[in-house]
Parts: sequence; C-alpha cells; structure tokens
Amino acid sequence: MNIDIIFKIAGIGIIITIVCQVLKKAERDDMATIVSLVGIVIVLAVVIDMIADLFSNIRNIFNLM
Repeated sequence: MNIDIIFKIAGIGIIITIVCQVLKKAERDDMATIVSLVGIVIVLAVVIDMIADLFSNIRNIFNLM
C-alpha cells in the first residue's frame, strides 16, 4: 500500500473541511453540505479503486496456485 494514497485522502479531507467551514461562516449551509457529499464521493472512488486492485491481486494469486 502506498503512503501517497493516505496523504491524498487526508489532503482531500483537509481541503473539504476548510471549504465547508468557510461556507458555513458565510451562512451557505446548503452549499457546505453539497461540498461534503462531493468530498465523500471522491474519497469513495479512490477507496473503491483500491479495493478493486486488491481483489484483482487476490484473484491472480489464487490463479497461480
């Protein structure tokens, strides 16, 4: 597992948190909610890609045996 992916997910989380806080201070709670949901979708896409790679690796290991 690459440490880069962990930093990427953490960076996305920090950016989303900052943007949400700014939007909440500007009384744009609806936009803050949308930004939060977009951040969750982006992180889930990264994680799902990692899980797909994991299953591919497991399939390759058992095909070799």
